[in-house]
Amino acid sequence: MRKLPDGCLTRPDGSPNGSNFCKWFQSGKVDGLTAKTPLGSLRHAHAPSLSNPRKRSPRRRVKDSQGQSNPVQPNPTQSTHPLPFPRNQRGPLSHSAERHCSEIWSLRFGISLVFGAWCLVFSPGCAVGPNYKRPAINSPATFRGDLSPTNSSFADLEWWHVYQDSNLQALVREAFTNNYDLQIALTRVEQSRAVVMQTRSQFVPSVNYNGTVGRGRNAVFGSAFPNNGSTVSSAAATLNAFWELDLWGRVRRLNEGARARFLASEEARRGVRLLLLSDAAADYFRLLELDRELEIAGRTTNSFTESLRIFSQRVAGGTASALEASRAEAALADAAAAIPAILDDISSTENALSLLLGRPPGPIERSNESLQALLPPEVPAGLPSSLLARRPDVREAEQQLRSANAQVGESVADFFPRIGLTALLGKVSPELSAFTLGSANAWSIAAEATGPLFEGGRLVGQYQQAKAARDEATLRYRQTALGALRDISDALTSRERLSEIREQRVRQVTALEAAVKLSSERYVAGKASYYEVLEAQQQLFPAELNLARTERDQLLAIVALYKGLGGGWQDEAGSHLADSRKQ
Repeated sequence: MRKLPDGCLTRPDGSPNGSNFCKWFQSGKVDGLTAKTPLGSLRHAHAPSLSNPRKRSPRRRVKDSQGQSNPVQPNPTQSTHPLPFPRNQRGPLSHSAERHCSEIWSLRFGISLVFGAWCLVFSPGCAVGPNYKRPAINSPATFRGDLSPTNSSFADLEWWHVYQDSNLQALVREAFTNNYDLQIALTRVEQSRAVVMQTRSQFVPSVNYNGTVGRGRNAVFGSAFPNNGSTVSSAAATLNAFWELDLWGRVRRLNEGARARFLASEEARRGVRLLLLSDAAADYFRLLELDRELEIAGRTTNSFTESLRIFSQRVAGGTASALEASRAEAALADAAAAIPAILDDISSTENALSLLLGRPPGPIERSNESLQALLPPEVPAGLPSSLLARRPDVREAEQQLRSANAQVGESVADFFPRIGLTALLGKVSPELSAFTLGSANAWSIAAEATGPLFEGGRLVGQYQQAKAARDEATLRYRQTALGALRDISDALTSRERLSEIREQRVRQVTALEAAVKLSSERYVAGKASYYEVLEAQQQLFPAELNLARTERDQLLAIVALYKGLGGGWQDEAGSHLADSRKQ
């Protein structure tokens, strides 16, 4: 055996005896020795026996020629030190050196175990169960009722560009701020976000602490333990860690499902926002139409009041019959009775809109613009292919389907074992006085695996239930998509038909207004009785009401179309920020 320049021992063939031991040997951890100590000195160094750290190696004593008892050094070849070179080439080492080697080996083992676990978890592994794939929807190339299909859509406009009435915009902003349904939907979003946070925590180890201090007879750490009737004090303080290795993708499927439910709650919030916008606009347009009806009823009542006065005078003068006066009085009563009914509808609509605004019932501020002036000039519907990516209820149904698909993967992962790592670090001592000593140190690293052997069909039942729930979610998604196509087709058809209806209503009102004017002129000229004027007025009153209601229905059709296309969920602040960035 020869000695290398750095003082490391070598094997008989001259090869180095291992870098691990050389590094330890050069550090000078051997009691009383250094890396430069000659091999002979190393062999004659005294070290305690490693079999029992508290006992020194026994020395055989022999008598010399003069009868003196002299110690005889133990044979170095009999050492049991677990070092990686032959027994006949090493000398006795101290207990501290052996403990140091053991701690280094344990530390490296733990690091290797943790590093390997991280590699297993974060390397591209398998996630059992089916991966999500969007179901095919049999959608037409264009919407039914869309006479001029284009790529651009009415829903791409922000809501404040669609509803340009300043009072309506103020009411919508107030509703977005104070509406309770929207606030409830927002709290559900926050709940789902918290669930995602809880699920995501399973990707990292969980670390807990534990401490126990106690004193008792035949008891240790607060639990009964036979101790020959001794009364002892005990203390323990540990950090415990556990980490599940996601080999089969169970945690990933849990996280996928939680994230899908969070996105579904966000889409539900957008749906509530869109519904709130549509309801507020619809109630506002109803109020404008009711104001128009109230104005028509008041004007007609005044006209019928004047007719009744004239007929009453003629009856008193003997130039008219009581029948004409009775017809005039009946027409007046009909017009007058419409006023309180309209006022009742106005009060109910204002109360409903106040509830949407999150305020107590009260009057609603509104403009005096005509209903026809509020109609947008062009309303392109776009293509059905963009509908699935825009409507909040369709997007919510898809996220629910994604969550149900992830739950199938969770149920499949339950068939496989769960593998985890546990670690412990702290101090444990049956004597409180020895708690701070090195002998009280405690640590451990372990791996565990648990898996099902017999569950009586429970896991199979869970798997079948998850598959059935996924099938239900698939059907709901397709039903929601078809319902969206129907809503848009109904709104487009209604808008087109209402345009034709309004055209005829305008024609009717124009003709009746001309009839009232001509009958009045004939009456003044003495060519006709006032009864003709009354008859024309009686026909004009419901015609004007029907025209106002048709114009209201046209606005409601625009609201329904904008809602059906999924427009109106945009955030005003975010849109303004995006516009400023573009500029």
